[in-house]
Amino acid sequence: MQSSAISFSPPISLPGKRGSSSFFRFDPISLSPARAETQPLRIGSAIAARRLSPIRCSSDCTSSAPKLSRDGWISTPLPAQERESGGVEVRATSVPESAGEASQSKGLMDTLVLGSLFGLWYLFNIYFNIYNKQVLKAFHYPVTVTLVQFAVGSVLVTLMWGLNLYKRPKISGAQLAAILPLAVVHTLGNLFTNMSLGKVAVSFTHTIKASEPFFSVLLSAMFLGEFPTLWVVSSLLPIVGGVALASMTEPSFNWAGFWSAMASNLTNQSRNVLSKKFMIKKEESLDNITLFSIITIMSFFLLAPFTLYSEGVKFTPAYLQSVGLNVNQVYTRSLIAALCFHAYQQVSYMILQRVSPVTHSVGNCVKRVVVIVTSVLFFRTPVTTINALGTGVALAGVFLYSRVKRIKPKPKTA
Repeated sequence: MQSSAISFSPPISLPGKRGSSSFFRFDPISLSPARAETQPLRIGSAIAARRLSPIRCSSDCTSSAPKLSRDGWISTPLPAQERESGGVEVRATSVPESAGEASQSKGLMDTLVLGSLFGLWYLFNIYFNIYNKQVLKAFHYPVTVTLVQFAVGSVLVTLMWGLNLYKRPKISGAQLAAILPLAVVHTLGNLFTNMSLGKVAVSFTHTIKASEPFFSVLLSAMFLGEFPTLWVVSSLLPIVGGVALASMTEPSFNWAGFWSAMASNLTNQSRNVLSKKFMIKKEESLDNITLFSIITIMSFFLLAPFTLYSEGVKFTPAYLQSVGLNVNQVYTRSLIAALCFHAYQQVSYMILQRVSPVTHSVGNCVKRVVVIVTSVLFFRTPVTTINALGTGVALAGVFLYSRVKRIKPKPKTA
């Protein structure tokens, strides 16, 4: 069964081959088309039209009812005034139902894949924060913990390239020089996040990190000359107010954890600004997943000497046993946290390739809500009414910010 769309247009003359004029002759009695010398004229979506020769028919030919030939052509008799000059006959466009079903099936599959990626993004975030917090509560060396996460990520990237699971990039010296500032702020951002998680509750760290849009707007205005609209500035007010309200009533509050989370916001948003300012040439550009993989390896080499200098070698079985820690438990939780850290970053970039930045920003806001709620339930974090209100207001401001970012100012008219 096929569905057809038919349209008609006024009489036109189509040139034949080699400059001659040829016509499509139609027998109204047998309804069988004669030989045509011209090629079909494509109009719109696969519609072919041909010039008709003047026809002779009986009076019933003036009927408006269409006539169907054996090969699928449709002819509608022309009014008397148009018979002198001929008419146009249009072939129906046939769309198999199987094609429509295939399109619907593909759309459904794309939706399921995107939904699965969002689910994995949230799940990996939840597991990373829970296991990472457990490790940091027992092992008070955030620099070493961060280095372990970069080390596991570097091994995964190397395996991914070695097994041809992802194309290994060819990096020039100029590209490495452009990526280096991104790697530095990426390293600092993750280090400050772990320092904050080691000092305060997971829910409080993520409440403070909800103020990232404020730093994004500030740094973009300072270094890129991108000044915010009134709508964007208005959306920042509940973010700042909510974070302040939550901080004043946070049971686990301490200044080290607070400023570490704020420093994480600053460095993470600096990474976004630098990625625009130090844009690699278009013909040499790298996709997001490859760029993140390179940054992960560079971050490991950047942090390794600083770790040895500041904390020494503290992740050996001998040292862990000497301080009364369960070696297998610490190693297992550290490995899971590192795997989830790298996995959620990769999935985040995969989602960004499929949706707009605004949609990704909204999804990131929802992710933060999910992480805060699950961490409160898992760790049984005490939450006051005012603290919950402040967190809710801040997250609502983040959601509002992600929506108004797409509102562009109207161009000024003279």
